[in-house]
Amino acid sequence: MGMLKEQRIVITGASSGIGSEMARQLSKRGAFVVLAARNQDKLEQVGAGLSGPFGLVRLDVSSEESVAEAFQRINDTYGSVDCLINNAGFGRFKPFTETPMNEFESMMDVNYMGVVRCTKAVLPGMLAAGKGHIVNIASIAGKLGTAKSSAYSASKHAVLGFTNALRQELRGTGVTLSAVNPGPIDTPFFTEADPDGSYVKNVGWFMMKPEKVAKAVVQVIERKKTEVDLPWAAGIGTKLYQLFPRLADKLAGGVINKK
Repeated sequence: MGMLKEQRIVITGASSGIGSEMARQLSKRGAFVVLAARNQDKLEQVGAGLSGPFGLVRLDVSSEESVAEAFQRINDTYGSVDCLINNAGFGRFKPFTETPMNEFESMMDVNYMGVVRCTKAVLPGMLAAGKGHIVNIASIAGKLGTAKSSAYSASKHAVLGFTNALRQELRGTGVTLSAVNPGPIDTPFFTEADPDGSYVKNVGWFMMKPEKVAKAVVQVIERKKTEVDLPWAAGIGTKLYQLFPRLADKLAGGVINKK
């Protein structure tokens, strides 16, 4: 509990899935968790299940005005942010030709620009303090593109590109920037991403429990790791794909493209 005790940690997308699970685990370790998402009622439900004190704020990461207002309120009400977990995001798995332009735009706006907006809101304060931690929940999809995920995968590639570039700028500042790249997680994410359940049916054996992912995020914060791929097999797979893309396509295409 020691190092996280009374640390002010903001979690976007905290109303369900790994966001709410991260809140539970961090609260158990003594952190003061600020829950942020669009749905106030769901945030209150998550907060009611926490073991320690918490704050909550309505936040739409796709709105610059909402982000500015929310983080101003957080600073005024709870104090400066010690750690930001950029977790808000969504996906829809469809063939490229069946994905309308507005879905490409909205996934990029929420999954990528949402990270940029929230990072912009907290980074100046962290730099002034000479300390802080920003954790971006990206995805294995940000390293390995698969069929029917062109919009989602592109948005997560953008998150990783942003994270890796900004990390270089932050060297020596005292601010840590981390990326967590999970594979499929058993959460309500797939209610929207995969309405007919075909993807979940095909990769159910590979899906992780949100508790496992949340635990990995807690360890990233405690140990100040820069990047973690989950599960470990997926991390190895992405490295092999980068080294031998044509061979990997032949060997793994049938497995990773089962949407």
